[in-house]
Amino acid sequence: MAISRPVIGITTYGPEGDLDSFSAPKDYVDAIAMAGGIPFLLPPSSVPIPEVLDAVDGVLLTGGGDLNPSTYGGPSHETLYGMSQPRDQFELALCKALIPEDTPVFGICRGMQVMNVAAGGDLEVHLPDVRGDEVSHRLPPRKPTHHLVTLLPKTMLTEIFQKEEFSVCSWHHQEVKHLGQGLNPIAHAADGVIEGLMLDPHRFFIGVQWHPEMQVADDPLQRRIFDAFIDAAKGTQR
Repeated sequence: MAISRPVIGITTYGPEGDLDSFSAPKDYVDAIAMAGGIPFLLPPSSVPIPEVLDAVDGVLLTGGGDLNPSTYGGPSHETLYGMSQPRDQFELALCKALIPEDTPVFGICRGMQVMNVAAGGDLEVHLPDVRGDEVSHRLPPRKPTHHLVTLLPKTMLTEIFQKEEFSVCSWHHQEVKHLGQGLNPIAHAADGVIEGLMLDPHRFFIGVQWHPEMQVADDPLQRRIFDAFIDAAKGTQR
């Protein structure tokens, strides 16, 4: 029987430390299902990347722990947490394979940072060290908060949201430092942190630094980006 909904691969947390398992927060799964996609978890594995991509119509790169700074030539820092070498290796390889493809890719928080590192960019290892406290991007020790983002005009994000400023759920302590090859900034916070990026031209290669999946249940505005992602993935169904 033919599948009418696009299959969306969702990257997972782990394994890390003593946690010998893979998982994904329910909000990501619910957001994809709500928008009309079939959630399909993608943990690190020995399956070749081309075969992984053959199984999905789009990829959601999720948030979670920090990328190891060795992946982008950054320094260590006492605030680093949740690092997983298998996850880093898998997601970076997956994203590098997706850059020249037309498969839609949506990165959230860490996912946006993976996109940037995969394209040859790097990260600021702890943004409060360079940005101060003008904008709070997470609450101590590691709790979400909210702040405004401003979208650059005439980009795919402004087409999706149909407005240029709104409040988002923020939960990160790192930021894009130097953009990777071919990536363009499309949103920022008041302190200059890049809050959105895209690869142009590409059907849908968008990363956001905030967490729209944590808002979709109560905020119709944040559902729009998942709807747009799923619409793009319908165009790659086999």
